[in-house]
Amino acid sequence: QVQLVESGGGLVQAGDSLRLSCAVSGRTFSSYAWFRQAPEKEREFVAAIKWNGGYSLYGDSVKGRFTISRDNTKNTVYLQVNSLKPEDTAVYYCAASTLNVLYSARQFYDYWGQGTQVTVSS
Repeated sequence: QVQLVESGGGLVQAGDSLRLSCAVSGRTFSSYAWFRQAPEKEREFVAAIKWNGGYSLYGDSVKGRFTISRDNTKNTVYLQVNSLKPEDTAVYYCAASTLNVLYSARQFYDYWGQGTQVTVSS
């Protein structure tokens, strides 16, 4: 059974940092991504990474502040989020794809976690 379990969210102040984790069990996938969804907004692409080689892709709103990485030995994907802003407040979701190409669109991801809440106060 495939499971993606996110953790690491919380309530922080503007300028703070967090490291989100996504523990994957059941199988490994070719690529992983983080998306986020704020209240009453569409789910937004944040970052994606290939399991082999570590190539990554970022959404424009997080470039330079967020870093996606993976630990193959732990079957875990991370999202380091720095210089947080109130507009980063959202539920952050981990997603997995069987495709060995990095996509920013939701439809290319087959499995999703339940999400972890990040709230940034000003």
